Amino acid sequence: MPQQLTESTVEQAGLDWLAGLGWRVAHGSDIAPDKSTRERRDFSQVVLEQRLRDALARLNPALPAEALEDAFRKLTRHEGADLLQRNRALHRLLVDGVTVDYRSAEGDIRYAPVRVLDFDDPDNDDWLAVNQFAVVENRHSRRPDIVLFVNGLPLAVIELKNAADADATIWTAWQQLQTYQAEIPSLFAPNAVLVVSDGLEARVGPLGAGREWFKPWRTIGGETVAPETIPQLQVVLEGLFEKRRFLDLVRDFIVFEDDGSGRLVKKVAGYHQFHAVRVAVEETLRAAALQRESLALHEPSGGYATRKQPGGQSGDRRIGVIWHTQGSGKSLTMAFYAGRIIREPAMENPTIVVLTDRNDLDDQLFGTFSRCRELLRQPPIQAATRQHLRELLRVESGGVIFTTIQKFLPPEPSPRPDGHPLRPGRGAGAGPQPRRLLPTAS
Repeated sequence: MPQQLTESTVEQAGLDWLAGLGWRVAHGSDIAPDKSTRERRDFSQVVLEQRLRDALARLNPALPAEALEDAFRKLTRHEGADLLQRNRALHRLLVDGVTVDYRSAEGDIRYAPVRVLDFDDPDNDDWLAVNQFAVVENRHSRRPDIVLFVNGLPLAVIELKNAADADATIWTAWQQLQTYQAEIPSLFAPNAVLVVSDGLEARVGPLGAGREWFKPWRTIGGETVAPETIPQLQVVLEGLFEKRRFLDLVRDFIVFEDDGSGRLVKKVAGYHQFHAVRVAVEETLRAAALQRESLALHEPSGGYATRKQPGGQSGDRRIGVIWHTQGSGKSLTMAFYAGRIIREPAMENPTIVVLTDRNDLDDQLFGTFSRCRELLRQPPIQAATRQHLRELLRVESGGVIFTTIQKFLPPEPSPRPDGHPLRPGRGAGAGPQPRRLLPTAS
């Protein structure tokens, strides 16, 4: 980072860090409508359409042009009552693909998902960072500092301020993003994440969130907290926007929830949740004696307080423990983990049992998972009685089941002839028996 801080030097440093991660870099004026190298028809166009068309063709070579054109239309014609609703709909298209129908060579109608992003091979995607990207919408003209495009779609916006200016802080940048969302909302319809920074401090947050939900990203590789000598903007860019990590965030670490009053809320995982889940998935496959080459982590794994502990044998059915401080989002970490495990092909549609020791905690977690049902790709089920739990566990695979440990207690004892109940002594059979009833659980 240059010693003489200005907004332009912060911006250039950010572009340099992104270039070091393999992002191509362009100035907004270079791709503007009035240049020979233009990639936009006019300043109202926020999707780099040729890049999107090229990506759809590259990722879906078996599909005809009419199917790809249908997918293109659905990705660029944003529908929804408000910006967050449109964002939610587009997020599902990014993650699940765009369902299209087309007529085959045999004349029948076929349905297929069109891939928008290649989550398995980041080098098959198109990565472009553009600074000073001018947008005109509804008579408003705005110029965000850095916009990050993946396959032509603007998936991240970074707003910067000058740390040397006492009147310009990261929260001034946050307020600027609020103005952008109100005045040029089309730019944010596909957005995954927002970043604000003055070059020294930096925060990451989701679309529509208050400033209290913009949090630091404190690690680059995931094993240790970055030294304070490294600018926070560098930590955010190298830690979150490394290609594979960013794709993981888009696919597995974004949720949309109804806050209970009918208001839609978007949430993005914090750095501790993101890396804890990635390690937990690796440990789950190890404990279940399953492997998949493409899942291997591309940086050292571990935690921040206790670090990942040594030991653990393949197939030992013991995944381990994740430790969080109070108020750090344990419930959401569990939901992110469940969603990621459900999606994991090697797990072959697992059954997930969420076990607590209190009814109020069971209800609380069930509520969190219910609001995350899109991430889970299914609604969770809460076992009402022991018999209901038995019925749910008889299903061969699949499902997210909530229950309390009390439902694993042995049946009530039968009375003796003298009227006193027969009770087992302390030891085997006296307490809850989840391991006996779920012998293959990890």
